[in-house]
Amino acid sequence: MSEEQSNLSVIIPAYNEEENLKIILPPLIDFCNLHKWDLIIVNDGSGDNTKELLGNYAGTEHLTVIHHKLNRGYGAAVKSGICACHSKYCITIDADGQHQLDDIEKLCTRLKATDADMVVGSRKGFKSATLARGVGKGLIRTIAKMLMPVPIHDINSGMKMYRTDLAKKYLCLTPDTMAYSDIITLVFINNRHLVIEEPITITGRLNGKSTIDMQTAFQTVMEIINIVTLFNPLKIFLPLSLICFFTGLGIGLPILIGGHGVSTGSLLGIFAGIIFFLLGLIAEQLSSLRKNH
Repeated sequence: MSEEQSNLSVIIPAYNEEENLKIILPPLIDFCNLHKWDLIIVNDGSGDNTKELLGNYAGTEHLTVIHHKLNRGYGAAVKSGICACHSKYCITIDADGQHQLDDIEKLCTRLKATDADMVVGSRKGFKSATLARGVGKGLIRTIAKMLMPVPIHDINSGMKMYRTDLAKKYLCLTPDTMAYSDIITLVFINNRHLVIEEPITITGRLNGKSTIDMQTAFQTVMEIINIVTLFNPLKIFLPLSLICFFTGLGIGLPILIGGHGVSTGSLLGIFAGIIFFLLGLIAEQLSSLRKNH
């Protein structure tokens, strides 16, 4: 393994994953020690015995354990792990055992070969655990691609490898929720960093039940709209402006031509279109100021 490839931190956010950690930790620790990689596990205020389990590994070489007193969310746990990184690259994997160790090397090799800033482990071709999760992921991908150019398929994959310095730079723009995975990818894309995909193999969750549901998908969509408003607000406001303006015009013109005056509803639509357009210009200026800052 080259020096560049070995300069890596593996980050695992864990919330009530005691049973899964019992299974995945021993081989993962051996794997990281073999490659001289750092392993960072963030216990996100678990209510089970995750804290006690991780205490059994105190003093283990290359292992860092971070404990949150309260549950802060998936994104907050990942961010704590990234802040603790001292390596050039970092990779996030899930604590439920679905990710394969060999894929860490696979993504590492691809990142080195392409000099990419982020490599996303793509689960394309694998079925979601439930219908609701599949619908939610599809909804997120569709809306994201409607609002911005997204060159990859699996934006919400939990297995991502990226440059640590860039990840730390953009943490302030990412949420503490499950939407972190989507937003960090979109932030890299919008800032013109090289983001690519690499197929990975996943298995079912070893134990327990996932907390991801349709509410998570809704929260993620709202976060996507929020980040698009930050980077390209006219992408939101201009369509709203045009829809209101031309709807008002379409309603009002026939009435005006028929000699019945100006419709109140059409005036409302036209003025709403103008207001949305002006709000978009203001938001664009604020966006430029914040990005420059």
